[in-house]
Amino acid sequence: MEFFVARSRLTLIFSLFFFLSLCFRSSSSLSSSPTDLKILTAERRIDLASHIIRVVLTLKVQNDGASSASDVLLAFPPAQAKHLALIHAAEVAGKKRKKTLHPLDVKTSNNAEGPNGAKLYSISLRNPLSTGGSVSLEVSYVLTQSLEPFPVEISQSEPQLVLYRDSALILSPYEIKQQTTVIRTPSTKVESFTRVEPSTHLRTELKYGPYEDQPAFSYTPIVVHFENNNPFAVVEELVREIEISHWGNLQVTERYTLVHNGARHKGGFSRVEYQSRPTYSGVASFKNLLVKLPPRVHSVYYRDNIGNISTSHLRTGYSKSELEIEPRYPLLGGWKATFVIGYGLPLEDVLFESADGKRYLNFSFGCPIAETLVNKITNKVVLPEGSKNPSVAVPFSVEQRAETSYSYLDIVGRPVVVLEKENVVPEHNSLFQVYYDFHPMFMLAEPLMLISVFFFLFVAALAYIHMDISIRK
Repeated sequence: MEFFVARSRLTLIFSLFFFLSLCFRSSSSLSSSPTDLKILTAERRIDLASHIIRVVLTLKVQNDGASSASDVLLAFPPAQAKHLALIHAAEVAGKKRKKTLHPLDVKTSNNAEGPNGAKLYSISLRNPLSTGGSVSLEVSYVLTQSLEPFPVEISQSEPQLVLYRDSALILSPYEIKQQTTVIRTPSTKVESFTRVEPSTHLRTELKYGPYEDQPAFSYTPIVVHFENNNPFAVVEELVREIEISHWGNLQVTERYTLVHNGARHKGGFSRVEYQSRPTYSGVASFKNLLVKLPPRVHSVYYRDNIGNISTSHLRTGYSKSELEIEPRYPLLGGWKATFVIGYGLPLEDVLFESADGKRYLNFSFGCPIAETLVNKITNKVVLPEGSKNPSVAVPFSVEQRAETSYSYLDIVGRPVVVLEKENVVPEHNSLFQVYYDFHPMFMLAEPLMLISVFFFLFVAALAYIHMDISIRK
């Protein structure tokens, strides 16, 4: 009897071990360690024309492992990972004019950090990459707050010089057979740059490479010191309130705290010199901004704490509307301005009804001011009183919470959907949707309330007129 019990236990242990080995093999068949993949060619193009840095990375990845690979890892230095605002990846099919891009999911990798705190991101491939196979990828990402003014303070007549720090070699968890990095500056005035042979400088382009057979996590620091007089427009906080009225109008109010985030201004300011020598005086400042508004806007206003600002020009059309605004004073490095922009929109342009009967708002999420970084944006969507079950669809991650606001003739208050996000760039100007349920009977609540109030006032007045309150003997 004891022999059969021992034998059954042994059989159970072997069965369990066999099952676990099968699970391990099935899971490893769709994944691959970083050493199994190799990058055949890599080209990185860095655009420094603005204070918002845009990078396009083209990779050709080959699988040299014994199993299929379902994802590809990207590595970023800690300084860049901290200021990474947006990242997209796509699989490239075809060549040149016939090239098509298939978007891929990008998320933070579950793997441990790389050497020296490198941050890893994972790209999920459309189809597992088989052994010996290759795939072409195009990765685009946006960096903010990555240009360092040097010197940190300049006078009114001095140009603005900045530093950009990076690596001549592409940081990657894989071996790279051949790679090239091209940096484009806004002008030909490059004070200095780190030379890592082979490297060349031609007009507005710095080229590093080609470099061959670089091991994983190779890093060679470089510094580029160049002139960049483009305005460093940064909105420290943008609060947008979108109020929906089912009586035919959408009212939008945007409150800005704007700062010039470039080299700080030192010394006095001469308006005479600023206006008489615009090509030499305050070249890094900005005195006007272009705001891209939805088409068919109306009732547009632009004001600050003092009052209405008349230095604005509005151009409207059926496809777009543009508002050119000027602050009360030109903004030099370190200077701030606060102002409010408001406008109305026809409800039929932004409010629709879905197939399941829900109503939804379709509106742009980001900042309408061209080429502007927003440290923190808050979108408050004020729904009509009586709205229920609000839900949100946003193409990127945001923080969401619910509030309640009260306005004229409100009883239970209006639901407010609050969406917040930090480090917002122009690429975040995507449409988002807010869905909610609303019964048309709630539209009669306020009119019936007004009718009831006037009716009771009329009855009270009528009763007072016919009431005899005189004292008689």
